[in-house]
Amino acid sequence: DYIICMDSMNLRNLNRIIGGDTLGKVDRLMSFAGKNADVADPWYTGDFDVTYRDIAQGLKGLLEKIL
Repeated sequence: DYIICMDSMNLRNLNRIIGGDTLGKVDRLMSFAGKNADVADPWYTGDFDVTYRDIAQGLKGLLEKIL
């Protein structure tokens, strides 16, 4: 089981809701791309291409991990 967040704020709020990630199932998407970063938010950046690349990298890493 995985619960994937797009940014550190989502991660913090989710951990508050669930009482902490004691089983190591919650992480940010970009961690699967080997990066300690958030997915770029196009609402603030205005750059959907960067967001697309971030998500593609994160999903590729996630799929490599689970397949």
